Amino acid sequence: MTSKPIIIVAGEPNSIFFEIYFKAIKIKKFKSPLILIGSNKLIKLQMKKMNFNRKIRLIDFHEINKYKLDNKCINLININFNQSKPFDKISTKSNDYIEKSFNLALNIMKKKISNKFINGPISKKYFLKKKYLGVTEYLAKKSRTKNYAMLIYNEKLSVCPLTTHLPLKQVSKKINKKLVIEKVKLIDSFFKKNIKKKPRIAITGLNPHCESIDSFDEDKKIIRPVVKYLTKLKLKVFGPYAADTIFLKKNREKFDVVIGMYHDQVLTPIKTLFEYNAINITLGLPFFRISPDHGPNEKMLGKNLSNPESLIKALTFLDKQK
Repeated sequence: MTSKPIIIVAGEPNSIFFEIYFKAIKIKKFKSPLILIGSNKLIKLQMKKMNFNRKIRLIDFHEINKYKLDNKCINLININFNQSKPFDKISTKSNDYIEKSFNLALNIMKKKISNKFINGPISKKYFLKKKYLGVTEYLAKKSRTKNYAMLIYNEKLSVCPLTTHLPLKQVSKKINKKLVIEKVKLIDSFFKKNIKKKPRIAITGLNPHCESIDSFDEDKKIIRPVVKYLTKLKLKVFGPYAADTIFLKKNREKFDVVIGMYHDQVLTPIKTLFEYNAINITLGLPFFRISPDHGPNEKMLGKNLSNPESLIKALTFLDKQK
């Protein structure tokens, strides 16, 4: 193989992932071999449902390097999953299947067969079961990574939530100088290494208009001092900025990345601006990990109406990596 394969965990079996995967490989060709980890039985059922036809080549995990892989077929490492119909309700029945899929993919990463990893969506409610805030944290734990960040990447503007899937009442307790410094350094390193540019990073305040009526003002006591410290390290960091105006056109054009204090503070505007034209990259892992920016989307199962753009962007980004 001239290019390392892209390893793809299909994730929750009752999701739109196979649908958008079929569409992605029909729309665009990739030079990196794509290796899907999922159920052979289920993919055939969903291919029939979606009127998609492509030959499946079953791959033996232990002999990946022996294959002369191309993408004329769907290269599949089978993980058994016993479901008799294309779609069913999401439940804990798929947990063992998903866990085996992730473990196999991580084993492939560990053996250096590949450093490119995509996962389809999972159900936080049933699979993570409140043990992890999200797949970002799940993979960080699995790969023994302490410092990591969620970057929602778009070529024009990217965002990073300082805290991820926390209830709002817990956010202020988690914000500290060390966490801000870790995220900024991860973002700066990623951009310089992979995007070949030194990023201009804006940091939002926690409170409306960066003002607080409480005795402790996080924007004044934490964010401003840490921005000053990072500037002394020659990093292009600015802020804090009010979150309600930083995404105005003239403001956002000045930056490559906006770091927000919590999930919806930055993910809501980025999805409004770019919709599916963004990918979720986990920074800090010992491999590239990207997730299309969507969930299982149960309401759309079997309708063949889902947009594959985010998965195409994820595959395209990894296809360019060595």
